[in-house]
Amino acid sequence: MPSFKIDLSTAVVFVATAPTPKLANAKTGERAMDRETGAPLSTVGLLISDEGEGNLYQVTIPETGYSEGLAPGLPVKVVGLKARDWENEFNGQKRHGIAFRAVAITAAA
Repeated sequence: MPSFKIDLSTAVVFVATAPTPKLANAKTGERAMDRETGAPLSTVGLLISDEGEGNLYQVTIPETGYSEGLAPGLPVKVVGLKARDWENEFNGQKRHGIAFRAVAITAAA
């Protein structure tokens, strides 16, 4: 599926929830890994405010793309944010949505 770059040049971005490990299998606890680099993946909640509107997004990021200290309320810069639509079927129900992925998240200071 194609992905689309998201322009954050005019946005203000804050950490809403600290990074947590992303799981490939919740039953076994197997960690999700980046297919290209093999790095473990995490999910971080970001509050993105632009043009008078703020939204919360769950963004997947490799552990190599952020450092310790990403805590709620911290202003950050996001590198390489992309969106990709997805669809799957689980227990006979079709589900769909948009997945967000970034290359790196750093403190805005």
